Amino acid sequence: MTPSSTRPPTPTRPLTPHRPLIAIPARFAATTSALRYAAEVNARALIEAVWRAGGEPVSVHPADPAAADVADRLARFDGVLLPGGGDLAPHRYGATDTHATVYDVDETQDAFDLAVARETLALGLPLLAVCRGLQVVNVALGGTLEQDMGGPEREHRHLVHPVTLRPASEVARATGAEKVDASCYHHQRVDRLGTGLEVTATAVDGTAEALELIGARGWFTAVQWHPEDTAADDPAQQNLFDALVRAARNRS
Repeated sequence: MTPSSTRPPTPTRPLTPHRPLIAIPARFAATTSALRYAAEVNARALIEAVWRAGGEPVSVHPADPAAADVADRLARFDGVLLPGGGDLAPHRYGATDTHATVYDVDETQDAFDLAVARETLALGLPLLAVCRGLQVVNVALGGTLEQDMGGPEREHRHLVHPVTLRPASEVARATGAEKVDASCYHHQRVDRLGTGLEVTATAVDGTAEALELIGARGWFTAVQWHPEDTAADDPAQQNLFDALVRAARNRS
């Protein structure tokens, strides 16, 4: 008997599910205490929601799209999440003036996010757009925004409120619900819809809370609220991230 014949078999490691790569454009931050200087960041709750769903969240540098081919950069990913953030510059949707409440505008961020929205939809990559992300998609497709909803008595900041979802819509299928409690933080909302978009969820005051694209090449939904705020404890909100990662896995 040779020594090799008495050697115990090498144990095999169980296969772990492939984690689809989910691109998340980073947000510019003027200061971060841990890093001491300006930084590029994403909300931890958002990252954790993608991770819980089985995805590999990847922050993507918001470079000037004129200097880097956004389609080539996205081609290596399995899905995209457009997160919340500051306001889009009003000139991006044809406004000739700027409301006093518009904040945290960054032209490079705007140009990159708009390019990501257009290229993601063109490539047919699964896309979940959140808060600012919804507004970016609307503007990318030729829509406009209401620059300010009217002050503290009307804006949706620091507010959890009921949202009604259209039955059989993508957002209703993803969440598994026809009504959800949505955690909101925005003072702007959709005014004119972009080409091909339709409203699939609304708040009591008529604010468009979810959008879908007729004839989208890949899985897509956009929500005006922040599902990551409550996803750890609310299965309906976590289901949005699960649906994105599932679509990304099926595509890859």
